[in-house]
Amino acid sequence: MNGILLIAKPKGPSSHDIVVHARRWTKQKKVGHTGTLDPMASGLLVVCLGTTTRLSEYLMRCQKEYRAVVILGASTDTYDAEGTIVETSPSKVPVTIPEHTLDKFRGKLQQSPPVFSAIKKSGQPSYKLARRGKPVYLPSRPIEVSELSVVDYQPPELTITVTCSAGTYIRSLAHDLGHTLGCGGHLKALSRTQSGPFTLRQAHSLHALESGFAAGRHQDYLLPPDAGLQDWPLVHLGQDSARRVLHGNTVPMTNASITGLGLAYGPEGDLIAIVEADPVCGEFRPKKVLASVETHD
Repeated sequence: MNGILLIAKPKGPSSHDIVVHARRWTKQKKVGHTGTLDPMASGLLVVCLGTTTRLSEYLMRCQKEYRAVVILGASTDTYDAEGTIVETSPSKVPVTIPEHTLDKFRGKLQQSPPVFSAIKKSGQPSYKLARRGKPVYLPSRPIEVSELSVVDYQPPELTITVTCSAGTYIRSLAHDLGHTLGCGGHLKALSRTQSGPFTLRQAHSLHALESGFAAGRHQDYLLPPDAGLQDWPLVHLGQDSARRVLHGNTVPMTNASITGLGLAYGPEGDLIAIVEADPVCGEFRPKKVLASVETHD
């Protein structure tokens, strides 16, 4: 079973917990998601099944959209409501949010991840080190926030929408925004509303998916492997070229206008590989083979 599931993750379970559920519903060992949501967060979780897990790295690069609630006037050690309050400044909470302050959090930025995160440090998740009181330094990393808008502001509660690059920590954004405003801040609630072309409106609840798969209606929920890469160039291969690609060999370029990565389809119209154009040699090189030779005999 191959394809993509769009799951409406509730607050509480971790992203790994959702993957465990999906393995049970689908009876599929190869299951993975395309971007973690913390247990306190809800919203869209994109899950890949079977050979589609080989596309996860490309789907992870997609922009994400979030709706977040930030509490101003208090900072926590985890940058969210599940942490311990380390500083309060309720008297400094602003009456309005200046637009020039928001501008500082738009565009290409350097962001420091929270130390209470799953980023590995010395071979261990940094949150485990932080919980033991060990000093943790995580270098800043480049991110891009293409949109940041205020939805509602009833001090000290600020609701914002954020469209950003993969790897952006909304917890860090909440913390940094509070710091810049001079009052501190932390994330109270978070929902992912979009990931690449997929939206939360398309997602299904855990109950619907569990009952649907139990009833054998998996086709009602399963999207094709290429559903998240529809803007990629398409490469249509004949029988001989498809067989060469399945063996990991290059094939002549059939479309000289294609650059970068493309989706390669076999003669029966099924996605068989990710290929990369090499215009100098005039060849397509397989980057990820998604099918076996046997399935095309």
